[in-house]
Amino acid sequence: MGEPVRVALRSLSLTNFRNYAQLTIALDGQLIAFVGENGAGKTNLLEAVSLLTAGRGLRRAPLDEIGLKGSAAPWSVAARVSGVAEETRIGVGHTPGEPGRRIRIDGADARTSDQLLDYLRVLWLLPSMDGLFTGPAGDRRRFLDRLVLAVDPGHGRRVADLEKALRARNRLLDQGGGPAYLDAVEAQLAPLAVAVSLARRETVALLVDRIALQAGLGLPFPRADVALTGAFEDEAAALPACDLEDRYLAALAAGRGRDRAAGRTLEGPHRSDLAVRHVAKDMPAALASTGEQKALLIGLVLAHAEVTAATAGMTPVLLLDEVAAHLDPGRRRALFTRLADLGLQVLMTGTDPQLFVDLPAESRLMAVANGAVSVYNDT
Repeated sequence: MGEPVRVALRSLSLTNFRNYAQLTIALDGQLIAFVGENGAGKTNLLEAVSLLTAGRGLRRAPLDEIGLKGSAAPWSVAARVSGVAEETRIGVGHTPGEPGRRIRIDGADARTSDQLLDYLRVLWLLPSMDGLFTGPAGDRRRFLDRLVLAVDPGHGRRVADLEKALRARNRLLDQGGGPAYLDAVEAQLAPLAVAVSLARRETVALLVDRIALQAGLGLPFPRADVALTGAFEDEAAALPACDLEDRYLAALAAGRGRDRAAGRTLEGPHRSDLAVRHVAKDMPAALASTGEQKALLIGLVLAHAEVTAATAGMTPVLLLDEVAAHLDPGRRRALFTRLADLGLQVLMTGTDPQLFVDLPAESRLMAVANGAVSVYNDT
């Protein structure tokens, strides 16, 4: 397999987006740091980029809540992207009150957001993810599904279809649906459950291999061991996909009474979890210190960025919100060096320009204030 195509945003344009009435900025660097006070709109810039790919963006915000405060006008995000093609223009937008978002690629309407993945893969690490290891399993499943989506563009649709089938089954159970109706819904549910589980397991396996390789680089981020856990996953690991589908169908049929009483489907990949351990200390990540959990998460994200580049054939764009503030100087230097070595375009945020003094000389520092972005000048 050859080297991945280097993908980068060359410009970003916002209209009526969050606190930006109108903004166009050039993004001509590999490592770019946006610096400004809290509330200046730094994270809004990262959110705009995150909406240029499949999914709901890094805040998962309702589309009607993203526009400029006090305005009922449509909002939009557009970018010029180099890499897969010499240059591609992509954009998304939404008119309040209308369903969904509009997606355009080189001026033509795109049918689904999955088409954006042909040109741009976006990964992110946010302060809100610091509690990932100690929070509910649902947060870790969403985190894992975002990782899978970056390497398998069809995964988002499969997860959405699985959730739809689960809702249909739960509704039938609640309304006393007969066996024939339940048989039909479960016949749709079982293959989706197997496909979602398989995609997750394949991505976890790729992560495990990449983390092992990363461990030999001497990075100051602890090595993580990751595994997919749960009753469904235990059986999935021991059975061929066709046998797992048959077994799950039988389990769904046998569990209808129990699930009806519970008000939900109690078995399946929607109950699985991502288990992460601190290898050196042989302990669950949830029991590690706050700083160690942050370092483990950074190591995971770096490994996933490499997996994405290798499997997608293109480097992802990485968004790091306030990541430098939580690292000691040694780890900051190591992170910046590793990001430069990986060849990714990385957009970072921070409140203090001193956090970025160890960025490579060719990096860009941008000042964010009053709905505007300019080249940073500390004189």
